[in-house]
Amino acid sequence: MLAEVVTILHMEAKDADLSALRITRPAEPTAAVRGGRGTGRLKLGLVAAAVLVVGAGTGAVLSRGAFQSAVPVRLAPATVVSPTQSAAVLVASGYVVAQRKAAVASKGTGRLVYLGVVEGDRVREGQVIARLEDSDIKAQLEEAKANLQLSQAELHDAQQSLARERMLLDSGFTSQASYDAAEARYSRVRAGIAVAQAAVRSQEVALENTVIRAPFDGTVLSKNADVGEVVAPLAASAFSKAAVVTLADLRSLQVEVDVSESNIDAVAPGQACEIVLDAYPDVRYPGYVAKVVPTADRAKATVQVKVAFRSYDARVLPEMSAKAHFLPRLARGAAGADTQPVLTVPATAVAARNGGTVVYVVQQGRAVDVPVTLGRRLGPLVAIHHGLAPGMPVIDSVDDRVRRGVKVKVQSGNSP
Repeated sequence: MLAEVVTILHMEAKDADLSALRITRPAEPTAAVRGGRGTGRLKLGLVAAAVLVVGAGTGAVLSRGAFQSAVPVRLAPATVVSPTQSAAVLVASGYVVAQRKAAVASKGTGRLVYLGVVEGDRVREGQVIARLEDSDIKAQLEEAKANLQLSQAELHDAQQSLARERMLLDSGFTSQASYDAAEARYSRVRAGIAVAQAAVRSQEVALENTVIRAPFDGTVLSKNADVGEVVAPLAASAFSKAAVVTLADLRSLQVEVDVSESNIDAVAPGQACEIVLDAYPDVRYPGYVAKVVPTADRAKATVQVKVAFRSYDARVLPEMSAKAHFLPRLARGAAGADTQPVLTVPATAVAARNGGTVVYVVQQGRAVDVPVTLGRRLGPLVAIHHGLAPGMPVIDSVDDRVRRGVKVKVQSGNSP
């Protein structure tokens, strides 16, 4: 292409020199005009191509410059924490566990005919929860009572016979052998009465075993059997149930956490704690170390610690996941305003702009400043009194590149 252009320009120069020596003819201007027009079109094409090449290069440079101008940032949510939480010496995870819990079952085997509770019902100690079918037990009880009455009737006859034999023996009208036989019969009848009484008591106990009662005051956590199912003490078959309901005393809730062996020296009985449920991360429950279980888990290299609540409400339920913040021992009496939760952001997210204090949020790929009112410093965090809402993501590290309207790029793992 370049060689062709050079040839054409050389021909133009040659034509220009020859035209100065010859006489102008009428046809010559027409040819010259045609040649000039063709040459002009070629020049315009070359200029346009050059402009396109320069424009493409400039666009690539501008595009690359615009991409490089986006400031990479990370986001951190505004979180609610307790001031004492920032001073926690250790944080451990675990679950809320009822210390008094029972799977209530029957001592006898039978078909369930009555179930008087459902999940969530509160029961009192001794309250009837369920009953098993007891018609056969009642029949056996009646039989035992009849045998007892029979033995008692024989006792009356044996007593009279023994009394007569004694009188006859004293008068000399009977032998000693006859008296001894009457006395033996009387003893046998008395023994039979004792056996009959024991049989009656046995059947009464069996009848009582068909009644399932609450062993303590508590709340029904689960219902394990339904009316019509067979209940057995040990659930000997796949078609029988062992437990009828599961009860728990919700006044005995504690948090059981696993503490690493390397950190167990930071925990002591009576140490103040704060309990945070995963279901309610903004609520702090005061607690204390109730017990350090005196054994370690060899597989996990941990020691179980039981943290008791000083006070809690109905939102705390068994088997909820929780975190225990172990506080310094000097913070045992901390209370009042020092324990009130506050909204916080990383201290690096706060910047001074135009005589005020701001944090930056990301909107449509650009940084937007939000004026805030600061509180006190809590370790790596700073309290925010006004300007933000809990959970609002802010740029966690602000430098001189981050300004109002600056294009930013949120790094992976965060979202505005």
